[in-house]
Amino acid sequence: MQRQPAVAGQFYPGSNSQLRADLSHLIVENRTPKQVMGIISPHAGYMYSGAIAGQVFSHITIPSTVLIIGPNHHGVGASAALYPEGEWLTPLGTTAINSRLNALLLQHGPYFKCDTVAHQKEHSLEVQLPFLQYLRPDVTISAICIGHGDYAPLRDIGRGIAAAIQEFGDDVLIVASSDMTHYESADLARSKDELALERALALDGKGLLDVCRLKNITMCGVVPATVMLEAVLQRGASQAELVAYGTSGDVTGDNRQVVGYAALTVS
Repeated sequence: MQRQPAVAGQFYPGSNSQLRADLSHLIVENRTPKQVMGIISPHAGYMYSGAIAGQVFSHITIPSTVLIIGPNHHGVGASAALYPEGEWLTPLGTTAINSRLNALLLQHGPYFKCDTVAHQKEHSLEVQLPFLQYLRPDVTISAICIGHGDYAPLRDIGRGIAAAIQEFGDDVLIVASSDMTHYESADLARSKDELALERALALDGKGLLDVCRLKNITMCGVVPATVMLEAVLQRGASQAELVAYGTSGDVTGDNRQVVGYAALTVS
C-alpha cells in the first residue's frame, strides 16, 4: 500500500526540484551532528516553520530507522493508528515502512491498530518526511497518528515503544511532530510555550500534558511529545536541549495572532 502525499504543493513544494532547493536552504550544514533518541519538530507550512524544523534536523544524526508520531488533527480513524506495511510517497520519492519495527510495535505497544484512515489526510507526519529523505535517502519509517489521551495510557504506549525499540536492536529516532501555542499574541504565545517547554526540557511527560491542559496551551502535538518523552526515558535519556523557537509572526511580521514553533532534542 502506498500512502499518497496529502499536502505537497500546499505545506511544502510539490515538485522534486523546488522541494530540494527549499530543503537545501532550510537545512544548515553541521559537521558535528549529535546522536539523539528523540526530537520535537514543528509541522506547519515550510514558509512558517521550515527553518525551525531544518535547525533540529541539521543538529542530529539521522539513523536508518525513524518512528514518526503525529497528532490526529481530523479526528478520524483509530485512536492510535499505526500505518501498515507499504511505503510513503513525497516529491522526493518513496520511503518504505519498516515492517520489522511495525511488527514489534504491535507486539509490545498497547492500543495500536493498523489503520490508514487516520493517516490519509494528516499533514503532521507527512511534512517531517522530506527532511528525513533529504538527509538520509535510505531511511525507513514507522508512523503513528495518535488522538487525545490521558497520561496513564500514553505512558504505557511510550513504554511499549521503548520495548519494541529495545528488541529491534538498532538505533531508532523518535520524531514527535508538534506546533506550539495557536492564535495568541506573540508575547502570550511565548510565555505559554515557555511553561510547556520547561516541562519538556525536564523530561516530564506528565507535567507537559498537565500544564498544557491547566494553562490552555494549544500545543497540538502534546500527546506525541508525551509519548516520545516516556519512550526515551525508558531507554535511558537524561537531557534535553532547546534548539530553536519562533513564531509565525517572525515570518509575517504580524504578531497579533501567531502560532509558536519549537525544536527540541532529547538524548
